[in-house]
Amino acid sequence: MPQPSKFCLIGAGPSGLTVAKNFQQSRIPFDCFEREDDVGGNWYFGRESSSVYESTHLISSKRLTEFTDYPMPTGWPPYPSHRQALEYLRGYASKFELYPRIQFNTSVESVAPETYEGRPVWAVRLSNGEERRYRGVVIANGHHHTPMLPEYPGEFCGEILHSRDYKSPESLRGRRVLVVGAGNSGCDIAVDAVGQATAVFHSMRRGYHFLPKFLLGKPIDRCGERLHRWRLPLWLRRRIAMAMIRLSVGGPERYGLPRPEHRLFETHPIVNSQLLYFVGHGEIRPKPDIARLCGDRVRFADGSEEAIDTIVYATGFQIDFPFLDRSLILDEAGWPRMYLNAFHPQHDFLFVAGMIQPDGGLWRLVDYQAQLMAAFIVACDRAPERAEWFRRLKQSPQLI
Repeated sequence: MPQPSKFCLIGAGPSGLTVAKNFQQSRIPFDCFEREDDVGGNWYFGRESSSVYESTHLISSKRLTEFTDYPMPTGWPPYPSHRQALEYLRGYASKFELYPRIQFNTSVESVAPETYEGRPVWAVRLSNGEERRYRGVVIANGHHHTPMLPEYPGEFCGEILHSRDYKSPESLRGRRVLVVGAGNSGCDIAVDAVGQATAVFHSMRRGYHFLPKFLLGKPIDRCGERLHRWRLPLWLRRRIAMAMIRLSVGGPERYGLPRPEHRLFETHPIVNSQLLYFVGHGEIRPKPDIARLCGDRVRFADGSEEAIDTIVYATGFQIDFPFLDRSLILDEAGWPRMYLNAFHPQHDFLFVAGMIQPDGGLWRLVDYQAQLMAAFIVACDRAPERAEWFRRLKQSPQLI
């Protein structure tokens, strides 16, 4: 059997597509596997692989989300819907002739390192029972698969959903709803529930910074990008941003929400223009963390209790790779042990695309990741000195 020369790309969502495009342009041979019947990944609404809901729109503007060489249509709104996002991804796959390179309705069951003729290879088993060996593997199947569910004392006898299973506000009609978690999904679902649910409560363990989607008529991330382009130091950018936010919407404590215990940009901010509005009008009632589940009631950390019919846990996802030994990617605490969250320190040809949580658009950043992956692979074949420099960097970045 000849030495494997191809790479295995897992997933044909936004990350997998841009890796495939960049590999194809660099003439790096690959096979791409997608378990659904079309591209889109998380944005293929209604499919098992998708966690988006009916009202989902991008939380980053289209100009900071689009891939580097495929702009979104000028006639689209600044924050496209999930339907437009899927249309964009399908157009990208067609434009760069990626469809013939993708094997649909096929999932990857296992990935393991092996040695062949003294060289490392990767053994891949597919859902159709086929086993193949590859020179390298790019994991691009996203990180919105395995829900993270909190544990509270007591029992709840009502309906429990995770945000991954929530699809439409009609499922909350006439119910007293508690949304747990104040990330972007939790805030979206709480806003969705207004007008359908008879009461909406929103439990937050801590305070968050809330940013409007628009500032001075422009998408707020484009305002932030301008501060980046001016190369202002972080402390000054933070001060300018805080001044503009407080002038436009005020601090969250003015609405009865917890005061943030961290500075802006230290964690992912919440981009939502409607949550503060509905809290200010009493349509969403803030609550602290849950203290105990009491049958059809929920007791909160401040001692208050509310009758609840449905709990929606918008509590995030675990980083999970069920087809791979997780110690290859994550440390004991569950944090990525990859250089730039993409390059394995020891295994040159094991990559993860899209395992980042930026303040702005993800897709463009993954495009840059894919370009760097392709450049490293090409350097390994044609410019070993450059490849060795990058190899030392990803193994010991603090020494460079």
